[in-house]
Amino acid sequence: MSEPVILMQDVRKTYSMGDQEVHALRGISFSVEQGEFLSIMGPSGSGKSTCMNMIGCLDRPTSGIVKIGGRETAKMTERELAVLRNKTIGFVFQQYHLLPTMTVLENVMVPLRYQGIERSVRKDMALDALEKLGLGERIKHFPNELSGGQKQRVAIARATVTKPAIILADEPTGALDSATGRAVLDLFGKINDSGTTIVIVTHDSGIGAATRRCIRILDGEIRADDVQSAQ
Repeated sequence: MSEPVILMQDVRKTYSMGDQEVHALRGISFSVEQGEFLSIMGPSGSGKSTCMNMIGCLDRPTSGIVKIGGRETAKMTERELAVLRNKTIGFVFQQYHLLPTMTVLENVMVPLRYQGIERSVRKDMALDALEKLGLGERIKHFPNELSGGQKQRVAIARATVTKPAIILADEPTGALDSATGRAVLDLFGKINDSGTTIVIVTHDSGIGAATRRCIRILDGEIRADDVQSAQ
């Protein structure tokens, strides 16, 4: 059996705030196999964002083991972590994080530039990603000319253009109306069908119910890890 694409083993994260210590994660353990579609759910302050930062190679544990793509992040340099993020993980955020001075096409080309891919190839790959998401006619538009749903699809195109093993989405439907949010979730389902691992970090129980697995975090601890049928 192949190694999990995500492994967290007795992971603890403690932050110092003045003379106080905040225990954001209190020894959480779980693994994710390639191709899973899951949510990590919890209220504000539960530790889910810290967990997301561990998966996204944006932070290191105080203790315990975090492995992404079989590599232990605590043993990697910042440059190695940046390369791992760029090649293994596609990020989707609630507020899209599109660059306002770039066109839709240019926004999707950005992560490919960091991989050293030549411009003509970057352009073709970005066009293909946008056309798959029904945005082929919007490539010359700027983000302020798009609806919320269109912006999120551009963000998803940018996240998938590098063909990462993992898509890590932080409250991806939080800024959308319910119908558009449902369409975005359906889109993640289709991406998952192609074999990409999807991890959605959310406080929304509706999203938790829509994913095939839901890990519930409270006070830095896993309170439930349920496999369920997608709605």
